[in-house]
Amino acid sequence: MLPYASIHDAATSIGRPLTAAETFWFNYSATKSDYFLYCHNILFLFLIFTLVPLFYVFIDLFFSKHFIAYKIQPKVKSSVSDYLNCYRDVMRSFLLIVGPLQLVSYPSIQMIGIRTSLPLPSLMEIASQLFVYFLVEDFTNYWIHRFLHGKWGYEKIHKVHHEYTTPIGYAAPYAHWAEVLILGIPSFLGPAMVPGHMITFWLWIALRQIEAIETHSGYDLPWTLTKFIPFYGGADYHDYHHYVGGQSQSNFASVFTYCDYIYGTDKGYRYQKKVLRQLRDGLKSEGKPNDGSHASAQGIKSD
Repeated sequence: MLPYASIHDAATSIGRPLTAAETFWFNYSATKSDYFLYCHNILFLFLIFTLVPLFYVFIDLFFSKHFIAYKIQPKVKSSVSDYLNCYRDVMRSFLLIVGPLQLVSYPSIQMIGIRTSLPLPSLMEIASQLFVYFLVEDFTNYWIHRFLHGKWGYEKIHKVHHEYTTPIGYAAPYAHWAEVLILGIPSFLGPAMVPGHMITFWLWIALRQIEAIETHSGYDLPWTLTKFIPFYGGADYHDYHHYVGGQSQSNFASVFTYCDYIYGTDKGYRYQKKVLRQLRDGLKSEGKPNDGSHASAQGIKSD
């Protein structure tokens, strides 16, 4: 709740007139508690988990012939029931774990100093903090993910997420309840290290989930803006991790690829890509078509 009785009081306090965005923020948040504003995350996550994967569902169910060149595993077809069952399981986890966790975790947000006050952060401040959040989450998630691919971690927890050897958008948050809780730690570390405004926190949670849905979409679309991000893994990169499955000791990174490169855990992926290029070159020289899939490597898997 903002400590100002009017826009004039707010402008006097910060020493300048409010911007249009700040005026909107004042009108929306002035009488709302910080806890209520924080709980917007629940609504945002519900909308993201529900609506963002629908784009890829429509492509897969109704326009697959037009996008087959961009489907990473084109020989695999998901049914309507596959999507509905996955969404049902994700919503169950959302209602029983994610939502309640959001409701009770507000004291930690207070403790680290996420603010709702004026002035609003600049675009540069938001962008720089989001960059830090992504880097911190990516590095921490890498090591947790590697642990979860150990014998105990995989058998007890992580194998649930790997039930989808061909990822779909709705499967991005599909995981064992313990994994949902564990992976909340990397997501929280960045804001804890560099606390910012509640709006930045909302954007961070939303963008991280949208990114996860894209990397689990099963489609490597050429026009996605993430193609222009240096060291970004993307759908094809993470799809390989699911394709190899429980054997995988490759492509642990959640967003970027630098950790896999530094620690040598992308060798299987790079080897497979090399073999695929050789196969494609051979098919082109023979004048034969190819589908560009993981499976076109005749099941080649390497750690």
